[in-house]
Amino acid sequence: GAALDGVICMGSDFYETSEQKEENRSRDIPNIGIGRGSLIRKAIIDKNTRVGNDCRIGVDNLNREDGDYESYYIRDDIIIIPKNSIIPSGTVI
Repeated sequence: GAALDGVICMGSDFYETSEQKEENRSRDIPNIGIGRGSLIRKAIIDKNTRVGNDCRIGVDNLNREDGDYESYYIRDDIIIIPKNSIIPSGTVI
């Protein structure tokens, strides 16, 4: 499983079928949801996001500056992963 601390997670609007999950594997993108072994702290995760396995998001206790990045942004030291974003497996934020 994954470990979340101080996280608001919005969930998903749909479930993926076995065929869709197989297509995700062939395209090397995570399934909808949060992958195994991921650790996430102090974040907001919007709907329909894909967070891969073994991601580390906000676990290092750094003070982060506000900013906009490719698949997330930071406001007031909170990491925000917007709707439909893809965070590849092994990502560290």
